[in-house]
This record gives sequence, C-alpha cells and structure tokens, in this order.
Amino acid sequence: SSTCLTKTSPRRRRRYRPGQRALQEIRKYQKSTDLLIAKLPFARVVREICLEFTRGVDMMWQSMALLALQEAAEAFLVHLLEDAYLCTIHAKRVTLHPKDIQLARRIRGLDQGLG
Repeated sequence: SSTCLTKTSPRRRRRYRPGQRALQEIRKYQKSTDLLIAKLPFARVVREICLEFTRGVDMMWQSMALLALQEAAEAFLVHLLEDAYLCTIHAKRVTLHPKDIQLARRIRGLDQGLG
C-alpha cells in the first residue's frame, strides 16, 4: 500500500532562462505610461538643486510643475538610453557601458542636452 506523505515539499521558485526576465520587464515598461522614478525622491532632488541656484532661498513648487519636469526628465533619459544602447550594439556588445552614454551625448551635440 502506498503511504501518503504528511509533509509537503517546499515549492520551487520559477527559474527563468537568462535574458527572459529582462525581456519581460522591457515589454512591461514599454506598454506602461506611468512614471518610472518615484515622485517624492524626484521632488526632493529638484528642490535641492533649486536651493543651489537660488542661494539658499526656499522656493515653492506647484505639483503640476514638478510633474511636468519629471515627465520631461524621464523622456530625456529614456531617449538617451535608447541612443546609448544603439552605441552598445554597434560595438558588438550587449552590456551598456558609461562610454556608450558619453558617446551618445557627444553625438547629439550641445543643442540636444549635452550641457
């Protein structure tokens, strides 16, 4: 007669093949339109930078102004990383290096946000 095990074996975690999880994340973020950076930390950084340029005078920010700034900043970063990844592919690599971002910024020139 077969005996029933009273102890349940621990469930194994799902193992994805290399790169599969990254591709899932890429598809997920390409479908979504929500912001990628958390709002509160972004607002803190903006206020901190603002303090440096206003000689310590604390400025008030409208929430819609912060939101517009964050939308623009994220769009800029996403576009920059797309260009940088094209540099990575051109170099026959799959790993994005800082030099790829620097090259993408240099190719863009001053008017495209080289700063």
